Amino acid sequence: MARAETHYVCQSCGAVHAKWAGRCDACGEWNTLAEESAPAPVPKGMRAGAGRRLELVGLAGSSAGPARLSTAIAELDRVLGGGLVAGSTVLIGGDPGIGKSTLVLQAAAALARAGAEVAYISGEESIEQIRLRAARLGLAAAPVQLSAATSVRDILGTFDQPGAPQVLVIDSIQTMYVDNVESAPGTVTQLRTSAHELIRFAKRRGTALFLIGHVTKDGQIAGPRVLEHMVDAVVYFEGERGHQFRILRAVKNRFGAANEIGVFEMAEQGLIEVPNPSALFLAEREAGVSGAAVFAGMEGSRPLLVEIQALVGPSPLGTPRRTVVGWEGARLAMLLAVLETRC
Repeated sequence: MARAETHYVCQSCGAVHAKWAGRCDACGEWNTLAEESAPAPVPKGMRAGAGRRLELVGLAGSSAGPARLSTAIAELDRVLGGGLVAGSTVLIGGDPGIGKSTLVLQAAAALARAGAEVAYISGEESIEQIRLRAARLGLAAAPVQLSAATSVRDILGTFDQPGAPQVLVIDSIQTMYVDNVESAPGTVTQLRTSAHELIRFAKRRGTALFLIGHVTKDGQIAGPRVLEHMVDAVVYFEGERGHQFRILRAVKNRFGAANEIGVFEMAEQGLIEVPNPSALFLAEREAGVSGAAVFAGMEGSRPLLVEIQALVGPSPLGTPRRTVVGWEGARLAMLLAVLETRC
C-alpha cells in the first residue's frame, strides 16, 4: 500500500516545507510548522478541447451601484461603507472577549427585526450560551435562525438552495472544516478551503456573509494571508478589556473606504454607538493644565479631537531622556529636533 505523502505547512503564513523545521524560512516565525496531508498532484497542462467562450463588455455601462442592506447600527454601516452588500463577505477579527460576537449578534438581531432572513451558525459556543447572551442583551425575541455546527458540507446542504438567507454569520471560521480535507480544523488548508466554499456560496446565492476570525498574538487575523485577500472587507475590533470603549476599524473594503472607524461603548446592554467620539474623549479634560493639548486628527472621513498629555520632570543629566507611548521614537526625535530649531 502506498504511503500517504505529507508536507509541513506554516500556520502563520501558509508556506509549504518538505521537512519539519523549528523556524519558518518564509516569515521567520518559530514553532509554526504543522504536518498536513499533501494534496493530489495537479496534472500539468490543459486537456484537449476548447474552453467556454467569455462574454466581453466595454468599460462604459449603466450598471447601478450595489444595493445595500442597513444593519440599523450607524457606526457599523459607516465602517462597511453604507451597509451590507448582497453576496459580499466581511471578515471581523479581534482579541478574545473584545465583543466580536456581541456586535455581530446585535447586527443580526436588528436585521432580522427589519424583515431580513438571518442565520447564525456557531462553531464555538452552544445554542444555550448564545441564547443566554441574547437574553442579556434583550434580543431573545428577534427572529434569528440559530444552529451550532462546524461542518461546511452540512451548512451548505442546509442553505445552498433557492430561498437562502440574506445574511449568514459564521462564528468562527477557525472552527469550520471540510470533510474531504485531511487536516485538523484551524489549519491553513482547512481555513483556506472552508472560506473558499462559503464565499462561493455567498456569491452564488447573493447572501451577505459574516466571518468571525481569531487573531494572533501580534493582532493579525490567524491563518494564511490569502484569507484576507479572498474576502471583500476586513475589519478589526480594537480596544482594551479594562476600558469600555471599542473601535471598529476597516483595513480593507471593496465597497467603501478603508481606514474608516466606528466607535462603541461596552455596557450591560451590549455595545452602544458613540456618534460623537470627540466629545466623549474630551469630556473629562481639565482646562488650563500644563503639558496637555488637544490634537485634531483624521481617521478615514471622520475628524477626531484627542488630548495629548506630556509628563515633564527635571533631569540631573545634561541630556534628558525622551520617550513616548503609542508612537515611533524616531519620529518623536525628528519632530523635537524641528521644534528646537524653529523655536
